[in-house]
Amino acid sequence: MKTYSQKAKEMNREWWIIDASSMPLGKLAVVIADKLMGKSKVTYTPHIDNGDYVVVINAKNLVVTGDKMLRKKYYRHSGYAGGLKELRLEEVIEKDPSRAVVAAVKGMLPKNKLAAERLKRLRVFDGAEHAHAAQNPKEIK
Repeated sequence: MKTYSQKAKEMNREWWIIDASSMPLGKLAVVIADKLMGKSKVTYTPHIDNGDYVVVINAKNLVVTGDKMLRKKYYRHSGYAGGLKELRLEEVIEKDPSRAVVAAVKGMLPKNKLAAERLKRLRVFDGAEHAHAAQNPKEIK
């Protein structure tokens, strides 16, 4: 018996939609990362990017447990001395809700050459309306 290895031309990408208000941020990021990597498919091959597209709606209604809204911090640096900036999760959600979802999913993906392409297939929308109805995305419960 031989091990199956998927070819790049054999890929079949599907579209999935998930509501960010349906589960906590960490569990949401795990489900999204699984779909982006294609690990839920029987044709999963580690060195081939055979993942699906994921549309996330209602990012402004993000759910977190405990007191993460106040204690979770997001950092960025300007590159200058003393240029470290920090924002709490509630400030990030108020300013740009998609940033919190993308950061959580990016942390769940493996750090390799395929990560950037996988993140490009993630589409995050603040409200319930999205621009990908023509792709007929299947809903993730």
